[in-house]
Amino acid sequence: MRLIPGRSNSNKEDAANEADDRDAHREDATKSACHCYPAFLKLFNSSSDLITIASLERGTLLDVNDSFLCVTGYDRDSVVGHTELELGLWPPARDWAKMAEELQRGPVLNVEVTFLTRSGERRTGLMSAQPILLRDEQCLLTVVKDTTERRQTAAELGRLSAVVERSKEAVLITGVDGTIVYANPAFAEITGYTREQILGKNPRFLKSGKQDAAFYRNLWNTLLAGKIWHGEMTNHRQDGSLYVQETTIIPVQDSHGATNHFIAIGLDVTEQRKTETQLRQAQKMEFVGRLAGGVAHDFNNLLTVISGYGQMLKEQLETDSPLQAYCEEVLQAGERAAGLTRQLLAFSRGQIVVPHVLNLNSVVANLEKMLRRLIGEDIELVTVPQPDLWTVKADRGQVEQIIVNLAVNARDAMPQGGNLAIQTANRVLDESFARTHFGAAAGAHVMLAVNDTGEGMDTETLPHIFEPFFTTKEEGKGTGLGLATVYSIVKQSGGSIWAYSKPGQGSTFKIYLPRSDERVSQVGEAMQHPKSAAGSETVLVVEDEQGVRSLVCNTLAVQGYKVLEAHSSLEAASIMESYREPIQMLLTDVVMPQMSGKVLADRMPALHPEARVLFMSGYTDDAIIRNGILEPNSFLLQKPFSPSGLLQKVREVLDADPSGGAQES
Repeated sequence: MRLIPGRSNSNKEDAANEADDRDAHREDATKSACHCYPAFLKLFNSSSDLITIASLERGTLLDVNDSFLCVTGYDRDSVVGHTELELGLWPPARDWAKMAEELQRGPVLNVEVTFLTRSGERRTGLMSAQPILLRDEQCLLTVVKDTTERRQTAAELGRLSAVVERSKEAVLITGVDGTIVYANPAFAEITGYTREQILGKNPRFLKSGKQDAAFYRNLWNTLLAGKIWHGEMTNHRQDGSLYVQETTIIPVQDSHGATNHFIAIGLDVTEQRKTETQLRQAQKMEFVGRLAGGVAHDFNNLLTVISGYGQMLKEQLETDSPLQAYCEEVLQAGERAAGLTRQLLAFSRGQIVVPHVLNLNSVVANLEKMLRRLIGEDIELVTVPQPDLWTVKADRGQVEQIIVNLAVNARDAMPQGGNLAIQTANRVLDESFARTHFGAAAGAHVMLAVNDTGEGMDTETLPHIFEPFFTTKEEGKGTGLGLATVYSIVKQSGGSIWAYSKPGQGSTFKIYLPRSDERVSQVGEAMQHPKSAAGSETVLVVEDEQGVRSLVCNTLAVQGYKVLEAHSSLEAASIMESYREPIQMLLTDVVMPQMSGKVLADRMPALHPEARVLFMSGYTDDAIIRNGILEPNSFLLQKPFSPSGLLQKVREVLDADPSGGAQES
């Protein structure tokens, strides 16, 4: 048996005769198939496979079925009577020769082939070939199963599988009963379970209890209705920790519309949600801080008047007067209220601070003796300072306030005694830490950690501990401003604070303050107050609050000072320009309408170069004293103040060395 792919004949007459012979032979072969093999003809025409019949002797196509014409794009007249080689349909001649050899041994089954359509499209298929006898002529029957779409689908599935396997999103496929049949590596990585542990289980083993029954009812009602469910859920990992996942569950339906699988795609958004929570907390603290600062400013003005006139009244009463006790109660209440406003100012970052370059080891060491008395004998205090500790730039008093507040909180959390550890260390925070801890900055920091072995806090309490007026203590035992003050001081110093706690396992507070490259400041001794607060100098008093202004002016006038009174900054500016005598002091509030005390003070040297400046403030504005930091060579009298405190500060400023630095009282 031999395959003849085609003959070449240079003689035109012979070629024409041969063409006539092919047409006649095709007609005879087709008639034979129709009349002798009706079942074969029915199969031939209805098959979805590509079927051809060719003469073994001449290699010409005798017939093709409808599927062949549909797939290749030829019409019947264009192919019948021609060879495959002439049409360029099937494999090259060498592959035909190989197939001929195989046909010598029997039928050829499922040989992978590539063929071209009339438009030049390359398609793939599985070819089977077998010699058959039609009207006593040996013919070749070929059947090609077109696998082009199947191969393309397989390739797409392969690419899809590669994407799913490498995806950072967790992908889970379950049956309708919830049994897991597939889980990608990301799912295993997020949950901590291996794929072997996951397959065959129901996803309910991931439940954390954070979603109630109504949540899952809604989920299943959506899926069973054939709809896609999208939502957020909290699950637990193998180690017991919780993670938040944005999940989309898709019901997969068969050709009849029945659901046979579910595909769940989950994105771990735990860190994202944590960052969003931290941002909301920071925004809330900022808002409450502004509110607290405004309240403290107004309250301090009132307290200055109440405490000032209370002190003056007490001094004018006879020592044995029964009204002395009433005055003392008023003054004590004023002092307690002043302490509360100081905390509000610290929380709102409205305090003016005087930063110095500090070594925190020195600050802790100086406080250690006082802390031991504060926490009591049943609590063991341990300090762990790091040698060669970097320096920070902060207000020493505020840093001490941080340590004391945290120590007091730790003491209250250990009513039966325990251990309190204060540690310092050099730390370099990386970008990853900064991304997952909103408000933290990457770079070199000094860490101050305070750890106790107390009762600890649960996950519901922990997010609220820095909120003002939030407290877990009994009524009357805490204002709820301690940790809020600590938080605000840390922020004002450019740092960040993080709390870690679990019930029964104590609490740890870690504070990170930016490293300073400056040398440690040498703070001089406090200036001694003069023996007498009286004076004869001229003082320009500028205060928009009438009660405070009257108190200040009366107090100074009684002690011999010449007082120029201005109820506004504009009036003060007018006095400065028109007054021809020397003015030894400008005593002005910091925050005023129209013109701030700072702007007013800047005008003073040109008009009265001899004048010293003393600021009064119950609240400071960042626009005036940037970031709440007192500028060098400035003096501040913090409201509320007593008449004696006012006189001492005025005398101190008037007698101070002109080159002296900023002072506050």
